[in-house]
Amino acid sequence: MSTPLAQLAARSFVKPSPYGNVLIMSPWNYPLLLTLDPLADALAAGNTAVVKPSAYSPASGAVIGEILRECFPPEYVAVVTGGRQENAGLLDQRFDKIFFTGSQAVGREVLRRAAEHLTPAVLELGGKSPCIVDETAKLTLAARRIVFGKFLNCGQTCVAPDYILCQESVRDGLIDALRTEITAQFGPEPLKNPNYGKIINEKHFARVSGLIDPEKVACGGQTDPAALRIAPTVLKDVAWDDPVMGQEIFGPVLPVLTFRSAAELPALLAELPRPLAFYVFTEKKENARDLMTRCSFGGGCVNDAVIHLATSAMGFGGVGESGMGAYHGRAGFEAFSHCKSIVDKKTWLDLPMRYQPYTAARDRLIRLFVH
Repeated sequence: MSTPLAQLAARSFVKPSPYGNVLIMSPWNYPLLLTLDPLADALAAGNTAVVKPSAYSPASGAVIGEILRECFPPEYVAVVTGGRQENAGLLDQRFDKIFFTGSQAVGREVLRRAAEHLTPAVLELGGKSPCIVDETAKLTLAARRIVFGKFLNCGQTCVAPDYILCQESVRDGLIDALRTEITAQFGPEPLKNPNYGKIINEKHFARVSGLIDPEKVACGGQTDPAALRIAPTVLKDVAWDDPVMGQEIFGPVLPVLTFRSAAELPALLAELPRPLAFYVFTEKKENARDLMTRCSFGGGCVNDAVIHLATSAMGFGGVGESGMGAYHGRAGFEAFSHCKSIVDKKTWLDLPMRYQPYTAARDRLIRLFVH
């Protein structure tokens, strides 16, 4: 790292150092990945950690606890299980950093509690991530990739496409392609497919099922309350004020809305909360470049969905309502490190001009250095 001439003779450098003891609160949808991934970053940066798995996935939380207790002494990694009471108790404590993955509602509470101790926080939240499909897109390939990204883990993925916003001229063709691709990936009766997932619990099953308007179902719509399963569902003729557009869906329901011209998209999307993910399917590079430049979002893909999450060389995180901070790879190490800026000043030379008295001769010497 360069050192300004005025600091002659010295060496400048940045030294990463651990924050100290960090709290990692992980969600239920990918409990193992979203616990161990930030934990690996925290430990690599030299921190100790308290890990709090979600109460909604107790079996996974128990396994995570067993693994971590076997691998680490409790003074390095401690695991706390439980529900709201345990969460509140942990947030009463002073940590050096908090890393939270979950909903926006809980994220707000975590940030409010962190502020009481002036504790910095990384929030990995969510939101309604749009999937833009224009008239130049390769519909068959777009449908295949959208179906994969949307219905992965039964739609319970923070970066899943929340809704499709497609050009009017290709809506019917896209819906036909989605219908064909759902059958190809999950079979004619997805609810009988043992490899198709289920909703995490009855509360979320009722919420997601309630977002399905039977009159707007283009395909799917079947449910199995006993098994907490909802078939991959595509909705058409959806309006912006429909209930399904009023919240993050976080389930296997895919509304399709339309636009007329690509020129109207930036202004339309600017009025919406900033999403965690953003997907554009187009064969026009200028369309993709324009949207990726003018729209604000956490991360995204051109002509694919979800896969940016798995690119470990890039940081992953949200912006605005979808979160703050990033991790994965080097970004994860940096998220759990405080970078100290240090100047190592040498003793074999000591320029006198910074000390009083400030004489005319010293003034001339200073000007030699700054010009």
